[in-house]
Amino acid sequence: MAGIYIHIPFCKQACSYCNFHFATSLQHKQALLQALQQEINLRVNYLSGEVVDTIYFGGGTPSLLSTEDLNDLLQAIRAFHPINELAEITLEANPDDINEEQLKQWKLVGINRLSIGVQSFREADLQWMHRAHNAQQSMEALRLSKQHFDNITIDLIYGMPGLSTEEWEKNIETALSLTIPHLSCYALTVEPKTPLEKHIRTQKKSAVDPDQQAIHFLRLLDRLEQAGYRQYEISNFAKPGFESRHNQSYWQGKSYLGIGPSAHSYNGSSRQWNVANNQQYISALEKGIIPFELEILTPAQQCNEYIMTALRTDQGIQLAQLGQYEQEVLQAVNPYLKNETVISVENRLVLTREGKFLADGIAAALFVE
Repeated sequence: MAGIYIHIPFCKQACSYCNFHFATSLQHKQALLQALQQEINLRVNYLSGEVVDTIYFGGGTPSLLSTEDLNDLLQAIRAFHPINELAEITLEANPDDINEEQLKQWKLVGINRLSIGVQSFREADLQWMHRAHNAQQSMEALRLSKQHFDNITIDLIYGMPGLSTEEWEKNIETALSLTIPHLSCYALTVEPKTPLEKHIRTQKKSAVDPDQQAIHFLRLLDRLEQAGYRQYEISNFAKPGFESRHNQSYWQGKSYLGIGPSAHSYNGSSRQWNVANNQQYISALEKGIIPFELEILTPAQQCNEYIMTALRTDQGIQLAQLGQYEQEVLQAVNPYLKNETVISVENRLVLTREGKFLADGIAAALFVE
């Protein structure tokens, strides 16, 4: 089973913290959509005929597309790839794009999972992040969405300056009161070359407090575990049966095809990524050329990719998957077994609660030569 990701590089406005590729002008939308269809055509053999189990519209803001646009892209995918009849088809949507008619239309074209970019239920946070929606729109969008979709996830951000622990707990409780079956919760990250990074550097905004982020993370773990959510990946929490199949395919090292500017693809032995420029992407596809860079992965790099992704999940690293590098990793993990940030369970290496704070550093320490 494989996955397909389609990057829709348009947003109404730029959020202060975001470093994803997007444009705030829809001027070249039709040309971009034609280029996406052309790339789907040209990349027909990338997945080697594997059945597609998940399709994910990400961005950017895919909910800016019309129903006809989404349907055309889905039909193009179906024309070139075998699709599991029970495929998970996700659309990222912002609350201000959601209304009753739109929800009905999305469902008609085959969308069966919504990822809604709430980020916070607190008005001050949304203004601080320069989001296009307000808190009331989030509540209304989720109320309506639940009438049409069972499989819904929302994004929440914690650890931002000005968000107290009590207010973060209110955000969690609001999500729980709405019975949202999947939550993706991320610590605010200050990415280079974003407006937020500049504002912090010039002291127009306060810097992030790692200690406060750690407190928020612990409160999140405690409350969601109590509420019956499984933390199946460091930032992802789900009620049973609502885990994201698409995201799990990334963490399990399955093949996936990325369509669109800045989209990444992976087939087990190589990784490639498209140019992160709308006009260059469009111009190349008009000439029948896919503008991408390619990296052939060595066996050690493939192993390190596995370590990095698997360690973030609740299943951890399967020792049997390490092949010739098993002993090297076992030797490197000893200090973390001793300080109990990693435990060994049934031939798996799994992060403990304390280890989840140090996931990236531990993964780097386990990388093989």
